[in-house]
Amino acid sequence: MVTDSDLTNTPERGGHGVVGHVPVLLKEAIDFLAVKRGGTYLDATVGLGGHSFEIAKRLGARGHLIGLDKDPAALARAGEVLGSAGVPPATTAEATKWPTVTLIHGSFAEVGERVAPASLDGMMADLGVSSLQLGDPARGFSFQAEGPLDMRMNPMSGDTAEQVVNHIDERELADVIYEFGEERRSRRIARAIVRSRPIRTTKQLVEVVSAAARSMKWKHERIHPATRTFQALRIFVNRELDDLKALMEAVPRLLKPGGRLVVISFHSLEDRIVKDAMREGAKDMHFRLLTKKPVTASEVEIESNPRSRSAKMRAAERL
Repeated sequence: MVTDSDLTNTPERGGHGVVGHVPVLLKEAIDFLAVKRGGTYLDATVGLGGHSFEIAKRLGARGHLIGLDKDPAALARAGEVLGSAGVPPATTAEATKWPTVTLIHGSFAEVGERVAPASLDGMMADLGVSSLQLGDPARGFSFQAEGPLDMRMNPMSGDTAEQVVNHIDERELADVIYEFGEERRSRRIARAIVRSRPIRTTKQLVEVVSAAARSMKWKHERIHPATRTFQALRIFVNRELDDLKALMEAVPRLLKPGGRLVVISFHSLEDRIVKDAMREGAKDMHFRLLTKKPVTASEVEIESNPRSRSAKMRAAERL
């Protein structure tokens, strides 16, 4: 679970031209992908381009990197990092060694429609919320800054978090907070939200949730009392778990034999879906598991990049 506080000590530049962003488990992810020169790779959550940049450096001029993201702002920043029309932000000499880069605006749930069967030598997905999203109060993801209750990764479609908290009934709201936030105080919080309607901003929601949680002695907890509620609403608004299931179902059809899959998740609900899909794939002889247990960040990485604290990476190879 990535929290706002995990990002407060993030370095201003991650070494990849992306201000405020440090790719999580970068070396481990690239090692498990085992990038083949001239291959075709998909970053299903290209985000700010941190992992993709390292993949692209290894592909060479005959390689093809596909970057997919549902957030148009993140996709634009990735384009700056990876270079428009396949030309990287580097010298002319280096540009001749750069792969073809294709950036696609869309959800990874649609990957089966966007990518040809058995065309990929590797695929990766970093399922975390980007620093670009958390750092912009206008996006409504963060409980540390006041902004509109939006939370949509694609701000051009779907219901906002404001519509959810103000219009669904109390029981459904409690179920959302419990299921997607694993929040044991979900019914009390949902009741407080309904009684406080209309709620328009992140600050209003934080105040309502914190007041409800305080009565249950939250002060001894490590995380902010609004963390799980904000996580639940974000997952619900963006259909994150349904989209992840669709991605994992499509992967065996898209990878070539020997193709690698690497997925980095940040909370137990995501990790469970990834783990179960890889294990089922191994039983069906689609995958060879490369990680018996999830790979986690070292203490050194956690110290320099607190966002990595809750990251879990799993990898598999297509048979």
